[in-house]
Amino acid sequence: MTGNLRRVLVCPPRNAGWGRPEKAAAWRELGFHHPGDFPAAQAEHDALCRLLAEAGAGVVFLPESDALTLDAVYAHDASLPTDDGLILMNPAKPNRVPEARAQASFVAQLNIRVSGEVTMPGCTEAGDIVWLDPQTLLVGHGYRTNRAGIEQMRALLAPKGVDVLSAPLPYGSGPSACLHLMSLMSMLDERTILVDLPWLAVETVELLRSRGFRLLEIEPSERDSLACNVLSLGSRRLVALDQNVRTNERLREGGFDVLTFPGAELCINGSGGPTCLTRPLLRA
Repeated sequence: MTGNLRRVLVCPPRNAGWGRPEKAAAWRELGFHHPGDFPAAQAEHDALCRLLAEAGAGVVFLPESDALTLDAVYAHDASLPTDDGLILMNPAKPNRVPEARAQASFVAQLNIRVSGEVTMPGCTEAGDIVWLDPQTLLVGHGYRTNRAGIEQMRALLAPKGVDVLSAPLPYGSGPSACLHLMSLMSMLDERTILVDLPWLAVETVELLRSRGFRLLEIEPSERDSLACNVLSLGSRRLVALDQNVRTNERLREGGFDVLTFPGAELCINGSGGPTCLTRPLLRA
């Protein structure tokens, strides 16, 4: 999750239907804080894509589809790349289920195969999934990823020698809120993790410390502006929201080069930060 980013899939707001009134009208039922401002969201997404391209990543765009909803901009959640291909997720949020098939169809054109998928009664969203190292996958158990989904991930990856560990998630704001494991921790490099420490389970903190990770804490007052949602570009370069001034300064003091973009409309409105907006396909 922290190698140099070479290729990344995104879904611009225009392709997710933010500019279509019949789709934009669903903002409340999808859990957005307020009606979307399509031009502002698209401008913020364009700024993110410029940062990605300038960092050396090839940016590819998920095509528009009638099956996609506003949530499709958060392209991270629908699939999990592995060395053998994509594992398609089965999101617990019903409107997001078609995203996995849309991604599978698109990446087939890039010669990326599907190596497996999670099916009912299992539910998984990749925002709950963190690679601690190439052989260890930490999966958050909460409202978006259930026990059956974790067991299916374990069955899919055990033959590859990958150990799948479960991490309990807190109740937080309840089942309607979007609380993923990656809302509470972001891998910065192979040994450093940005954390929202009070919200992580004790057993998760003890696991990370027992494995020798350095934990950097966010500024608590920036929790609601997604301070913990930070994308690693590799080589100690990060992408973060420019709203989170204090957390970003802590990251710089920790030895990281922090690039920022504005995300009030695109990210904070829908509770999805830089990692959520990106589905890395290739790192080196």
